[in-house]
Amino acid sequence: MLERRELFPQVIELNLQARRRLGCCVYLVFSGSEWMLMDIGYEDTVEELVDMIRQMDFPLANCRYLIATHADADHVQGLQRAKQLLPGSQLVAHPEARRILETGDRIASFAEIPAQGISISMPDFAIDREVAEGDKLTLGDISLDVWDTPGHAVGQLAFRFGKLLFSGDNIFRDGCVGSIDAHHGSDIPAFIESLKRIQASSVEWLLPSHGPAFRNDRALLQSAIDRLDKYQHMADFGTCAVDWPLLDEWELELAKGVLPE
Repeated sequence: MLERRELFPQVIELNLQARRRLGCCVYLVFSGSEWMLMDIGYEDTVEELVDMIRQMDFPLANCRYLIATHADADHVQGLQRAKQLLPGSQLVAHPEARRILETGDRIASFAEIPAQGISISMPDFAIDREVAEGDKLTLGDISLDVWDTPGHAVGQLAFRFGKLLFSGDNIFRDGCVGSIDAHHGSDIPAFIESLKRIQASSVEWLLPSHGPAFRNDRALLQSAIDRLDKYQHMADFGTCAVDWPLLDEWELELAKGVLPE
């Protein structure tokens, strides 16, 4: 039997458990003999993860939920394989993430990025349960509150468990945020609101989908918010920007006949 290395009480992160990087963060939350997984990563690591869970003496029949924080391929490609190995579980996702996965939208799921030569095979998905803002996921004698946190991707969820927030791809320990891409459905104003919500909350620890857990550092969040606010007004971010002030300035200069200095 493997010793359980809890990140926080009732929470195990499987990369940390394995002492090596297997992919995105995969959180196992448990209450008594019942447990669930938050994201799963790529298909080729699923059997290793399930075997590690078995060795930690978690009954495989007692997995209640397999959760997709959002529909990105690097988070969910292995979900259907996990469901085969854990048939008593429910696949859980936001309605928008469900739409992306069940319709096989390869662009929105980042499974197909032609410009970078990325093409990731994806299974046919069948989501069992939709959750969204205000819902709760009950596990044994605990429950997790569901937050809608769009911005990086449509249909991205975060889950509050006491002082912890499983925060998806909203923010990472170095202040970076999940990638911003119009084809992916990124929304910078929504992203800012999601970060402000996390910043203002009484959550003490953020458990992201990539990298280590870290404290809810309000200054770090503010730095990211300020950066994204600038992105809203920069041509660099194309259709993800909300405006481009230079064009308004140019229009005024054209009307006045201003010449370059």
